[in-house]
Amino acid sequence: MTLAQAVAAATAGGLDRLDAQLLLLHALGRPPSDRAWLLAHDGDPLAAAHEALYRQWAERRGNGEPLAYITGYKEFFGLQFQVDKRVLVPRPDTETLVEWALERLRAHPGTGGLSVVDLGTGSGAIALSIKHSRPDVLVEAVDASVDALTIAAANAKALGLQVTLRFASWLTGATVRYDLIVANPPYIADTDPHLPGLSHEPTQALAAGPDGLDDIRAICSQAAAHLKPGGWLLLEHGWEQAQAVRALLQAAGLSNVGGRRDLAGIERCSGGQWLELG
Repeated sequence: MTLAQAVAAATAGGLDRLDAQLLLLHALGRPPSDRAWLLAHDGDPLAAAHEALYRQWAERRGNGEPLAYITGYKEFFGLQFQVDKRVLVPRPDTETLVEWALERLRAHPGTGGLSVVDLGTGSGAIALSIKHSRPDVLVEAVDASVDALTIAAANAKALGLQVTLRFASWLTGATVRYDLIVANPPYIADTDPHLPGLSHEPTQALAAGPDGLDDIRAICSQAAAHLKPGGWLLLEHGWEQAQAVRALLQAAGLSNVGGRRDLAGIERCSGGQWLELG
């Protein structure tokens, strides 16, 4: 079997062509950027050992397992993150939240000593992307999963980035106030028909009560007590939750409530500013 025949067999079995190519590159021990190499060598024979591994991985992908769990990594905000079934796979949509966070940090009137906390950090993708872009900012990454914090710590080490990792549920136990609180919490309703299709990922990182807003409510209720005057709370949420989330932000006493759309034009994030002095 040649490389081209291997890709053709996988796509005939229902795999997306890009996934088939990336899995084959991974089986060959080559980086995902080598797609051009793969095309140039499509007539090369595929060794039996590589073919067996490729078939196994193609079957897993065909059964709905995320590509990132099979390869063990996912690129996010230009960085490579280790991921496995203990954490969610970082989504490109979440880069909208990182970009907004960096925008708020650039607009901050203070200089030096700015502090950010990423709630429900998972793989650490948001916290570490912010730290990579703003090495001068103090970044804390919080999660209620020891497994997730283990992966976040491994990613921080691999990327050479210093963040503070803390085991906690949202802002519980926080003893400081922050210039910026960011979170991509669970926001899928428990009865959402799309949830079974995400069965390979940790349910506790996806679902949040009957309307999907239980964790966002908890964060909003805690935020004012942990924001510095002028500080911001920025949240990712579902495609049809913007109005409800912004109502929660306003009810929590936050001002300048607004949002950001992702590249598809979907209202992906909402946030507000804590203006109380003293």
